[in-house]
Amino acid sequence: MLSFKKTTRSLFVWLWVILIRSNALACQCPSTSLSLNECAKYDIIFKGKIESVKSCENGYGEAIFEIEELYKGNIKNKFLVYFECDVPCAQKFQVGEEWIIYTYFKQITNGKMDWCSRSRKYFAIAAQDLYTQNYGNDYEDELDFLRMKLGLHKPVNEVIQGTADRNIKPSLTQMIILLLVSMSCIILFYWLFGKYFKRF
Repeated sequence: MLSFKKTTRSLFVWLWVILIRSNALACQCPSTSLSLNECAKYDIIFKGKIESVKSCENGYGEAIFEIEELYKGNIKNKFLVYFECDVPCAQKFQVGEEWIIYTYFKQITNGKMDWCSRSRKYFAIAAQDLYTQNYGNDYEDELDFLRMKLGLHKPVNEVIQGTADRNIKPSLTQMIILLLVSMSCIILFYWLFGKYFKRF
């Protein structure tokens, strides 16, 4: 009976790996190597756990990560990452998953992830880690490399990064109000100019 359970579990794991790999065949990403040159391509590199995921709208989803280890970039300890949903290499983020994320800034307060980056998910069962074969190293080797070559950095605190919100685009209502105030100031200026400088 024990042998049957082992065989069934092993068969299930292999079927799962085959299913994941068959889906990955449609995904054609260029091969990358774990190196400082590869790390230099990205603005932000961190290890974190997914705190929340927002469903996809207009082809993009959002995941908020709680940063556990920061290797590159200046970000808060909770960081929003946008990701594409309807591309061949897309995967599903789940709350509680641990990832190593390589990403670019979309704005100063958030990033946009490319599924063909070196970003990878942690698998408790090493045999399920399809990234190991694709990248040529396992999850722990990647962490060791990042810790040794890039070092650990502290996330930026709220007070220092508060000035980053200046990069946020104003809403339509704010733009209309700004336009009306500007036009009122110009009209007032012309009226005052005409009234007081007409005599000269």
